Amino acid sequence: MSNSGVILCDSSELYNILNQASQYPRLSDPNYLLLLDTRKRNEYNESHIITSKFAPRNDIGAFTVPYDAELETKIHVVVYDSNTTSTKDKGSPALSCAKLLWEMGSRNQVKVVKGGYEEFSALYPFLRTQKIMYTPRELDTLITYPVEVLPSFLYIGTYKQSQNKAITKDLKVKAHVNVTMEADKDQVLTIAVEDENKADLLTHMKEAVQFIDDHKTNDGRCVLIFSNLGISRSVTVAIGYLMWSKKISLKDAYSQLHKCRENMQPNRAFIEQLSQWEEQLFGKTITDISEPGY
Repeated sequence: MSNSGVILCDSSELYNILNQASQYPRLSDPNYLLLLDTRKRNEYNESHIITSKFAPRNDIGAFTVPYDAELETKIHVVVYDSNTTSTKDKGSPALSCAKLLWEMGSRNQVKVVKGGYEEFSALYPFLRTQKIMYTPRELDTLITYPVEVLPSFLYIGTYKQSQNKAITKDLKVKAHVNVTMEADKDQVLTIAVEDENKADLLTHMKEAVQFIDDHKTNDGRCVLIFSNLGISRSVTVAIGYLMWSKKISLKDAYSQLHKCRENMQPNRAFIEQLSQWEEQLFGKTITDISEPGY
């Protein structure tokens, strides 16, 4: 069997896949995700990752393709077992199932969750469930969490998410960067700018990145950057922080953020300000923001 279509993904990547949203959660799109649990039936029944399905087997115990898989239409096909850590793990049920799904026509590479259910559930216990079936209405109203930019430390989300006490508790949020015109009572840095072309985020960037970094204490608690929709102002600050903390270009930081928030859309003025931020950090412009995609 060829492994070319089977890759590992971190728990953080699956977390972000599960929490993409615009007007509705992306999980409400039937073509978005097929998530299969390849553990034993009793383990699945006891607890599994939200919206995952039990991977079916035939009479001799070999995996089969779920009848409603529609592999050729799925954007993401993800498989997990208890604790697979490598694509070379012998006897891994997740790898065995993933290879079958790839060979049977998956549209994109099949992802196997590194560390499996054990690692994912330890990091995100609030995304465990015993629920097996979801109606379309239930999927439309699922609560999504802020997306994870830096594991266990930096998240970006919406104003509504920032005010949800359950989310704050589950993610162990200790500080907010509020990039809206709304009031916020928590420990917070407020950057009160509108999402419009004349808005100025650049003059706040040094203060923002320093505030975020001051809360990097490895205590398992995180910083949440939020704006109204979580796609423009908050993304701009997060990109600025990545550029500053990782000493990377706007292009690389933008690419990293896009993997976390698929529908991000910083307005053009903010992109231009990030280009100026890049010049301030590195003494020159590295990224050509006239290229498509910015």
